[in-house]
Amino acid sequence: MKKPFVITLPYQDPASLFAAHADKPFAQFLDSCEKARYSYICLDPQQVFSDPATIFEDLQAKLSQTAHLAHDDLPPFQGGFVGYFGYELLHQLENVPAKERDDVSLPDVCLGFYDTIAAFDHQDQKAYIFSLTSEEAAQKLADKLSETAPAASYAPCHLNWQSDFSAERYQETVQKVIDYIRAGDIFQANLTQRFRAQLPDEFAPYSFYQNLRTRNPAPFSAYLNMEGFTIASSSPERFLQVRGKAVETCPIKGTRPRSSDPATDQANATELAKSEKDMAENTMIVDLLRNDISKVCAPHSVKVPELCAVHSFASVHHLISTVTGTLKDGKTAVDLLRASFPGGSITGAPKVRAMEIISELEPVRRNAYCGAIGYLGCNGNMDTNIVIRTALFKDNTVCVQVGGGIVADSQPAAEYQETLDKAHALLSAFAEGAS
Repeated sequence: MKKPFVITLPYQDPASLFAAHADKPFAQFLDSCEKARYSYICLDPQQVFSDPATIFEDLQAKLSQTAHLAHDDLPPFQGGFVGYFGYELLHQLENVPAKERDDVSLPDVCLGFYDTIAAFDHQDQKAYIFSLTSEEAAQKLADKLSETAPAASYAPCHLNWQSDFSAERYQETVQKVIDYIRAGDIFQANLTQRFRAQLPDEFAPYSFYQNLRTRNPAPFSAYLNMEGFTIASSSPERFLQVRGKAVETCPIKGTRPRSSDPATDQANATELAKSEKDMAENTMIVDLLRNDISKVCAPHSVKVPELCAVHSFASVHHLISTVTGTLKDGKTAVDLLRASFPGGSITGAPKVRAMEIISELEPVRRNAYCGAIGYLGCNGNMDTNIVIRTALFKDNTVCVQVGGGIVADSQPAAEYQETLDKAHALLSAFAEGAS
């Protein structure tokens, strides 16, 4: 195996470079907002994969055909797949009834294969083009990225948001989940509600995304302009990362709002750190993820180096844990994804029964929401997020979905308020420009 061709570029803000290409079919931007080290721009896929019935076999076959060694000291993604795995892909993995009502109608999975990509190292302030095919292909992408778009300021708009739950009905449904828990069916389930609104004519999703990333920068953000729909995500949550054989997953469970008053903000963070309910919720998901990744990780390699630590983001404080492991010989990132999908933090425990209850109680299919966005590289590396804090644009309509984990001592009114706290950063980004 050989390494990709690589050329260097003058370092620039990738969000600005992407602006000239954001409306092109299958233009994708994996954006760390400089909250993590790397970002990636991917244009003009060689091939698109969207068959949920064969996706894992298709991925493995293509990666085997195009396997490359990595340039070890450069950004870890150097060509391969980029796109999303929708939550509904679970029906290819588990015998869980599918929700009949689908108000958005998206492919359950959609990934482009990019043999040439641009990578940005925010720490070292360096930029690269990687190509699996030729130096000429790398230069062609470099030339495209030299095209600039005029700076566009976001025009705020006040939308008429409608939820598929009333406040009363959401709280009644939380109580139904609690009843299942008390009956012994599950320990926890994640319940969500979807907000939707009509967009004004000439609404520009990428201009909105630039506003969102300024207001609410998150380390696993992404902008995916697919065929007929667009996904803009400001996710703070890593689902699965693979570097070589090293595996990492970082579940989020537990949320408190940020405050402009320092004393209140610190009090909210302290309350979260001391919350027995939130720590129990987080620990349950850690145990679930340990079990999931253990299916493909070496015996005794799965560890929990960080348990229930408070991390602060622009709009919320979160309780985050870190679970690590080492892939068994012969196992790949695709095997890990198949063993762990969808992420336990947005299902519940036990996972299959929790997903059955979600399918029963939520009004519509989740589509891309609660799935995963990211890359799978031809060098074996992978990094994906959990699709939360995400806006979906299709047919002049926008959908935003939010939820939370329900446990035995959950309070329905508090759970409803938590969903509003999570939604605030996204919904307010439509109505307000960056400060």
